[in-house]
Amino acid sequence: MNGEETLVSGVAGRYATALFDLAAEEGAIDQVASDMNEIGRMLGESDDLMRLVRSPVYSAEDQRRAFGAVLQKAGIGGITANFVNLAARNRRLFALPEMVRAFRAIVSRHRGEVSAEVVTAQELTEEQATSLAAALKEAVGRSVNLSRKVDASLIGGMVVRVGSRMIDTSLKTKLNGLRLAMKEVG
Repeated sequence: MNGEETLVSGVAGRYATALFDLAAEEGAIDQVASDMNEIGRMLGESDDLMRLVRSPVYSAEDQRRAFGAVLQKAGIGGITANFVNLAARNRRLFALPEMVRAFRAIVSRHRGEVSAEVVTAQELTEEQATSLAAALKEAVGRSVNLSRKVDASLIGGMVVRVGSRMIDTSLKTKLNGLRLAMKEVG
C-alpha cells in the first residue's frame, strides 16, 4: 500500500487502513471518505454521541444498535456502515474518532494532498477556507485538505497544523505571552 502504514498506527490505523483497502478494492474511496467525514462531523458536534462511543458502560450490542440508528438517519450505509458495525462488535468504537482522522490522512496521501487542521475562534466562511487552503498550498507545494474546528476560547486568530508544523496566531496565545512577559518585568 505504498507506505501508508507509516502514516497511521495503532488500532485506529489498522482499522483505517483496512477500510481504505476495502474502499479502494470496491472503487468507493470518495463515497467512504464522504461518509467518514460526516461521522467525524457528527462526533465533533455531539457530546452524547462521543459518550456512546467512548463509554465502557454500554454493551457492544447497545453501541452497535444505537450507532447503527444514527448512521441510518444520516443516510450512511454500505461499506462505511458495515465498518462501524464491525468496530462496535469488536469493542473498538472508542477509537472511532481516531479512525476517522487516520482514514482522512490515508485518503489525503492517496490523492497527493496534505492534511491541515485549522482551529479558529469562529467558523470560517467558504471564501476564507478557500483562501487559506490556497495559501497553505503555496507554502507546502501540495494540495491541502482542510479539517476545520471552532474553539471560542481562542478569542481570535487561528491555529494551523500541517504535519508536524504548527502556526499559532490566536489571540489567546498572544495574551498568555503578554501575561508571562509582564510577570517577568514585575
